[in-house]
Amino acid sequence: MAYQVDNVQIEEKAREKSIDDWLPITSSRKAKWWYSAFHNVTALVGAGVLSLPYAMAQLGWGPGIAVLILSWVITLYTLWQMVQMHEMVPGKRFDRYHELGQQAFGDKLGLWIIVPQQLTVEVGVNIVYMVTGGKSLKKFHDVLCPDCKSIKLTYFIMIFGSVHFVLSQLPNFNSISGVSLAAAVMSLSYSTVAWGASVHRGKQANVEYGYKSSSTAGGVFNFLSALGDVSFAYAGHNVALEIQATIPSSPEKPSRKPMWKGVVVAYIVVALCYFPVAFLGYWAFGNGVADNILITLNKPRWLIATANIMVVIHVIGSYQIYAMPVFDMIETVLVKKLHFPPGLAVRLIGRSAYVAFTMFVGMTFPFFGGLLGFFGGFAFAPTTYFLPCVIWLSVHKPRRFSLSWIINWICILLGVLLMILSPIGGLRQIIMDAKSYEFYS
Repeated sequence: MAYQVDNVQIEEKAREKSIDDWLPITSSRKAKWWYSAFHNVTALVGAGVLSLPYAMAQLGWGPGIAVLILSWVITLYTLWQMVQMHEMVPGKRFDRYHELGQQAFGDKLGLWIIVPQQLTVEVGVNIVYMVTGGKSLKKFHDVLCPDCKSIKLTYFIMIFGSVHFVLSQLPNFNSISGVSLAAAVMSLSYSTVAWGASVHRGKQANVEYGYKSSSTAGGVFNFLSALGDVSFAYAGHNVALEIQATIPSSPEKPSRKPMWKGVVVAYIVVALCYFPVAFLGYWAFGNGVADNILITLNKPRWLIATANIMVVIHVIGSYQIYAMPVFDMIETVLVKKLHFPPGLAVRLIGRSAYVAFTMFVGMTFPFFGGLLGFFGGFAFAPTTYFLPCVIWLSVHKPRRFSLSWIINWICILLGVLLMILSPIGGLRQIIMDAKSYEFYS
């Protein structure tokens, strides 16, 4: 009898292992440290970098510089915590964000705290990127051919989405590392175009740095909404553990060393992208800057067209990076809970359905950026700014009022403030956008 039970357990273990070897996050653990660098750059540097000068205009010089640099420091610290916690239990790896949550808060609660927030961020980012990709393609078309018949944004989103039906079939992170590298290079390139062209244009003759809104209330709402914009500029934490899971690890050579090396490189690139664009764009155009700096810089034509294509390539890579953990969740549910056999059919249907869903939502609500400001506040701030600190406190239990304890509580307080304040600005933006909106225009 015992012999049979053992056999069943062995079979069960073997089945689990074969499923893990098939699932996208855990299937390939051969990544080098530089993979982590460009995956992180692709995940972190969103197309949001182009709206940073506009956020600066809403915040003003002092608060703007403070918020950008503070966010950079806090998110680097919380990312360091996540990299350290990936292997804090000997012999076990937390390959997914929710596994870390379950270690800290218990199996049920951990799932319910992390998964809804992580999904909000990843699916939200994917929908925004559908719209961003479509808008950039449309801009490319309109810049190159100003006299052509105008084509609806809906069609451009379809063109952009069609790429993902193909790319989403790549099985795991290591197989998209080429796409990711191209995306990382592009993000650096169009950031450089944005600030280089701003410097080239120089400080405009009638530039103003005061707040743009005529009413105090408007100014306050804009300020809050800009806080949201800046905090979303740093949202790579939602895929950090999943990226680290692809790096080989042994007790002598833990994966946190190569991963941390990659993160540091990524953060240096982020600083090179964000700070010059935000500060020089605002310096050149003041509060007259559009919410996408490429629109303000509408000349020279060839350069702006090139920059828009760079944005498209980068967003293609980013979409895949954020979709991979979602694919992992979809496939885990299909195979482990609903007992579908792992294979091509599950992958083809599950992933295509997801791409179609994000494309449909993007086409229906192209003002999704405002929606992101709203939902994002609820999900971005926690997953990036304070959940890692909460998990750290509950797992490592540092002494009260020790340095670690104080730093973590400061991050938690700032993160909670962000979570409460940024959705207010986002909600007002949605109401303003929805007034003038027509479906599928």
